[in-house]
Amino acid sequence: MTTAAETTVAEPGPAVTDLEEIARFLYREARLADEHDYDAWEQLWTDDAKYWVPTSDSLLAPETQMSVIYDNRRRIGTRLQQLRTGKRYAQAPPSNLRRVVSNIEILDTEGTDTVVGANFMLFESKPRGIEIWAGRTTYRLRRVAGEVKLAAKTVVLVNNAEAIPTLGFLI
Repeated sequence: MTTAAETTVAEPGPAVTDLEEIARFLYREARLADEHDYDAWEQLWTDDAKYWVPTSDSLLAPETQMSVIYDNRRRIGTRLQQLRTGKRYAQAPPSNLRRVVSNIEILDTEGTDTVVGANFMLFESKPRGIEIWAGRTTYRLRRVAGEVKLAAKTVVLVNNAEAIPTLGFLI
């Protein structure tokens, strides 16, 4: 039996170019995150994945500038493991989340990867109140062993130049 953290080597398939298939994948990814299905959400990522939430200062150079999140695949797994323990007190109890994904468009294809852009709004409810988040997400999608996977995800918040009061919505 394999775990979410174990890696498999598979050759990438053809680029993902069907907009309906892309939309289904993005809606599923959002639902899994919203419903705190960390195991299924983690399975969506490729082994070489990057997850980036930049500040306004790090938009061009995440390797040298401060970011909200700049995770490789291993760090994504570590972040999820922390959530699974129930001891990540910012998320005890977990926030109620719902995302709306819209304006999905294929931006480019680079070899076997497809670059997709989409807008989002996220509603986060906690005992302290409701936070509304909005922004633009750029996804790098790749077909691996016949399945669409996330090779990269960049979330640019509309308020990325301001202090962020909570990071609970970020897995």
